[in-house]
Amino acid sequence: MPERTVAGRAGGGPDGGVPGERGNQQQAGGAGGSHCAVEAHFAEEAQAVDRTDGLSMSFPDWRFNLRSSNTEPVVRLNVESRGDIPLMEARTKEILQLLNS
Repeated sequence: MPERTVAGRAGGGPDGGVPGERGNQQQAGGAGGSHCAVEAHFAEEAQAVDRTDGLSMSFPDWRFNLRSSNTEPVVRLNVESRGDIPLMEARTKEILQLLNS
């Protein structure tokens, strides 16, 4: 089960908290291709894309960062939403399905 966290006050939901979820770490076998598949899937709806540290994409109500570890053979996924836990969980599930397909 993914770990839920609540980031500090980052201008998120009504109380300012930003629910976040760290997906399970995945083995990094085809990590580069996985990043490309995820980016292509969300490209049209993304407001911003940053490839500085893996792949970060921002949307009106949520964002994620997907990156390969430099020290372990895993891919890390962090998903945050603006006070909407069901949205965060749904998007986490969607990205994990893309990574596993």
